[in-house]
Amino acid sequence: MNKDEARAELKTLIEEVLPEIDEVDFSKKIVSEYGVNSVSIIRLIVSIENKFDVSFTDYELDLDGYDTF
Repeated sequence: MNKDEARAELKTLIEEVLPEIDEVDFSKKIVSEYGVNSVSIIRLIVSIENKFDVSFTDYELDLDGYDTF
């Protein structure tokens, strides 16, 4: 899977897991512009782990470490 395909898959996951986001813009700030909370981020991360067969450490799950998607 190339970078564009991965971004497209990620966009689809975001739209499915966070339906309150009308238009996914990878440059917008997750919390301040989209208002996404930690519970929503965890749901998205679990979906990403399942879709892409990856795992995130607890350290990587810190919402403060993610400004944008």
